[in-house]
Amino acid sequence: MPERTVVIGSQLGLHARPAALFVQAVNETGLAVTVARQGQRPVDARSVLSVMSLGASHGESVTLSCADEGAEEALDGLVELLAKELDPR
Repeated sequence: MPERTVVIGSQLGLHARPAALFVQAVNETGLAVTVARQGQRPVDARSVLSVMSLGASHGESVTLSCADEGAEEALDGLVELLAKELDPR
């Protein structure tokens, strides 16, 4: 299963705006993408509430996963979007 990792740069995880943009981008791929905090169960990346509930700590990595065809390219794009939208501090 292809996976991509992004480092969360916010004490509160994904806030409403980046979470909504991320979920919109996931939905546009049409793929079944999941997102998981280190050591946690993956959640559906197509749900804003699920994504916002990650609550990752500063500097914690989050893994995006998808087993569908075309997943590798889609995950690269999603990681790039998250990297732009998250607070780097």
